[in-house]
Amino acid sequence: MKYNENVLIPAIIQDYKTREILMLGYMNEESFKQTLESKLVTFFSRSRNEIWLKGKTSGNYLELVDWSLDCDEDTLLIQAKAKGPTCHTGAVSCFGEVKPAPFDTLSKLIDTIDDRFSNPKEGSYIQSLIEKGLPKIAQKVGEEGVEIVIEAMRDKPELFKEEAADLLFHYLILLRAKEVGLDEILGVLSSRVKE
Repeated sequence: MKYNENVLIPAIIQDYKTREILMLGYMNEESFKQTLESKLVTFFSRSRNEIWLKGKTSGNYLELVDWSLDCDEDTLLIQAKAKGPTCHTGAVSCFGEVKPAPFDTLSKLIDTIDDRFSNPKEGSYIQSLIEKGLPKIAQKVGEEGVEIVIEAMRDKPELFKEEAADLLFHYLILLRAKEVGLDEILGVLSSRVKE
């Protein structure tokens, strides 16, 4: 790792799921070591001239997921899970609110489905399917598959979109019930792509 003349290295913080850039901070050798040990992103504050655990005051910690160096080994890319807004202004990112990426909704939906499996919530539709078991979840995917085929044959684009959304939603529930991650399915698809 190549530190600058102030024995610091810039650290770009990126949301591990959405890939949104959350902030830029600086680390010295000690703060980097603390980040690795505690799994909480820790910086060196240039203005206060001290080690600074991000979130210690606000509770908006950044949990370390992964890290890498750039090609010149003089900048860190830290992938983190944000526990609340990253910016002191209350914004998600220090670079202002960014339009959600197309797959942010999918990521949030997967998190919600995971949460229902881990923390049952009475009255939740997902919870009602979980309680009925795998056969009912699989049946719902089949029903939605038939409905999307029917709508594909009609000239009603909005109804087709609704059925496509229903199919994807129930498919994600089925994946979770089978303990298979969407990333695993994407891996299978990736292996089939011909160059």
